[in-house]
Order: sequence, then structure tokens, then C-alpha cells
Amino acid sequence: MGAKRYGSHGMEPLLALERIAYLLELKGDPRYKVEAFRKAADVVATTPDDEIAAGAAARTLKSLAGIGDTSARVITEALAGGVPSYLERLELDAATDDDLQGGDEVRGWLRGDLHLHTKWSDGGAEIELMARTAAELGHEYLAITDHSPHLSIARGLEPERLREQLDLIEKLNEELAPLRILTGIEADILDDGSLDQDEDLLARLDVVVASVHSALRMEERAMTTRMITAIANPHMDVLGHCTGRLIKGRGRAESTFDAELVFAACRELDKAVEVNCRPERLDPPRRLLAMVDDMGVKVAIDTDAHARGQLAWHGYGCARVAETDIGPDRIVNAWPVDDLLAWTTSHAA
Repeated sequence: MGAKRYGSHGMEPLLALERIAYLLELKGDPRYKVEAFRKAADVVATTPDDEIAAGAAARTLKSLAGIGDTSARVITEALAGGVPSYLERLELDAATDDDLQGGDEVRGWLRGDLHLHTKWSDGGAEIELMARTAAELGHEYLAITDHSPHLSIARGLEPERLREQLDLIEKLNEELAPLRILTGIEADILDDGSLDQDEDLLARLDVVVASVHSALRMEERAMTTRMITAIANPHMDVLGHCTGRLIKGRGRAESTFDAELVFAACRELDKAVEVNCRPERLDPPRRLLAMVDDMGVKVAIDTDAHARGQLAWHGYGCARVAETDIGPDRIVNAWPVDDLLAWTTSHAA
């Protein structure tokens, strides 16, 4: 969708609204708030310039379906030639978020993101928009890892839908080169340690992230066996958010398992432990990340993004990795894509 310009002095209302939506996603604000600005942006993009300008001048923008008090003010301030005050506040918040800005050297090593979600499951944007945003952030590749069927609350992909997604990704890769969209999934680790997707489909994917989403309070010994069984699956590449903790809102306690045994399995089978960058997860905790470091285990620093703005969340994980001795040789998404794919392919060899 192209940006619309309103004279040589006025800011572009469409870009202002899109930027606000992006920064709200970056903050992790509720989706309804983000969607309000995206809807307003759609209205601006599909309404004639002179009608938008006239509505701003007459203060009647709210008569357009999809434009509310705040978005009308953003449009009016943009057309007046300045940066809308709402956008200024969001930009300042982003610029002063020390946790997000940390780990600059580690951020510089990264080439892509191996865990993110789209509208195909519980994400907020289509694959193409997530890919284009990743390219704008300087990524060379990203893996689409929508949920597997067991997580029905997140509209997990049944085999037929996953096959449809793979066909779409093939077409998008032709259009968006040199950016590379990798095929993938976040497969539920079921109670018995099996992965929640057909084996033949798992074999087709570039990247398989495996995560526990259910029975999180399982007894320690059983949880350890469950996780190691999943790690031993030849199609599994990355252990997602290993403790399952949530550290914001009502929160959620960590799952209990023998971390040394689980990480040793990752090391011996050459799998990666994810450093999950979502601010409400930041998983694994520092003490376990230090264990990963000491044991020589590989990691993947992933945003687990569910919206375009969240693709910029790498800083939260990079700052934590910067506290360790983990270098780019052990960060799998710091590797060129061919090296990454050679590593994932080796697991099924």
C-alpha cells in the first residue's frame, strides 16, 4: 500500500497511522488498540486526498467509519505539517527503552528470526506484511512458525492448511527475493513428547520449533522425559520458551524439569535452546541461560512476534545474551541461511 503525500510541508497521515500501530505492537499493547489505527490507515488509504483534507479542516473526520477521536487528531496534526503528538510520545518511549536497546553488538550478529506467527494462526498480520517488515529491519530471512493443530485456541494449522501455507510461501519467495521466507512450525510438545504434526510435513519444513503449551505443571521427572523425547525427534531443531513462564500481568510460574539433562540433550543432539524475546516471557531466565552458556549449547534468539512491530523485539533477548559468553558461532540465526539450513537438515540425516 503506497503512502499518500499532502503537499510539501504536511506529514503523511497514512505513514503516521501505520507508524503508531507499529510502535504500539512494539510496546505489546492490546491488539484492539493496534487494529484501531490500522483501520484508520485503511480509511485514509482508500479515501480521496481532498476528502481527507476537507474533513480535517472542518473537523468532521470522525464521520468516516473507522476514524475515531485519536486517529482524527493524528491525521489533522499530520496535515498541519508537524509530527502528531501521540506519535512523538510513542517514539520517545521506544527510544528510551533500555531493555529494548541493549545488546547492540549481539543484535548486529543476527541475520533473521526463527519464531513468529501470522494471521494463519494467532498472529495479527499476513505473511507478506511480516516478511516485508522483517526486510525493513535488515533481516535476510525469517521462519514462519504458526502453531500446530493441538493449540486450537490459537487456530493451529491442520495438515491441509499447513500445505496451503507452504504453497503460498513458495510464491512469496519468488516475489520477495533476496529475502528468504523459511517454512516452519511451532509444534506442540504433547504429553508423551511427540510433536503435534504429521511426520511427513515436519520433514518438509525448514525449521521446527517445539514448545510445551499444555500440562505445564507436569511433575518434574515426567516433564524432563517429555522434553528430551521431543528433542530426540529428528525433525525438531529449536526448543521454544523452555520454562513456559510469564513474568507480566498475573504471571505464570516456571515449569519444573531437570534443566541440566534437557540442555545436555540439546548439546549432544546439536539442537538449539531458544532465547525468547517476548517481554512477558524472557525465557529462559538468566540462571538457566548461564547454564546453557556454560554447557556450550547453541541458541536461537527469537522474537516470537505475533505482530509486525514485535519483530523489533530482538533487543530484549540480545541484551541477555550479551551478559554471557555466547558468540555468533553458537547463535544459529546469526548464520548465513545456507549454513542454517545445513544445520537443520543434519538433524534428520
